[in-house]
Amino acid sequence: MARGSNIGKSIVLLFLIIILCLGGLLWFDYLGIIHAKTVFAPVYRLFGREAQTAPTATSSRPLNSDIDQDRIDKQREALQLYKEELEKRETDLTATGQQNEQLAAELAEREKILEEREKTFNNLQKRYDDVEVNIEQIAANLYNMRPEAAVEILVAMDDQLVIDVLRKEDETAKTRSDGYSMSSYWLSLMPAERAATVQRKMVSKPRVLD
Repeated sequence: MARGSNIGKSIVLLFLIIILCLGGLLWFDYLGIIHAKTVFAPVYRLFGREAQTAPTATSSRPLNSDIDQDRIDKQREALQLYKEELEKRETDLTATGQQNEQLAAELAEREKILEEREKTFNNLQKRYDDVEVNIEQIAANLYNMRPEAAVEILVAMDDQLVIDVLRKEDETAKTRSDGYSMSSYWLSLMPAERAATVQRKMVSKPRVLD
């Protein structure tokens, strides 16, 4: 009787050990430490279910996949930053180009203004030189005439031209050996009122060539 009881206890213990082993295998499989679903496939089919033999979420593959995805995301972020930097540089270059174009236009306008001023100055200089030559020629011609004839011509001129001719005569007289100028004598032969007006203008006004 005692022997039969011991055998029964041994069988019960054996079943418990088998159950514990199977439970441990299922638990380790659930944790992803081992893959025992293929072993338990007949048991799953016995209950009308299929064993999931694909890697679980706790396997190393999803972890590697997450690492790769993080790397891809960082690369995308770096590319986005690089793209934004390129766009900013392009914007800066465009703004700089516009500023350079504006500066070039301003310089061209200033150069044009300077050219026009130089042209105007050259024209005035040429005009002045031409008038100067003409006045010098008139003064020389009057000097070689009889004083009375010279005065008749002077009286017919406007006051400013008379003043210019008289001043040129004074300048030319300094180059002559005697240094004598006919301007005072010509004034003495002119009508008194006209001579006074010319002398007053010579004192009050600088030389102007029209």
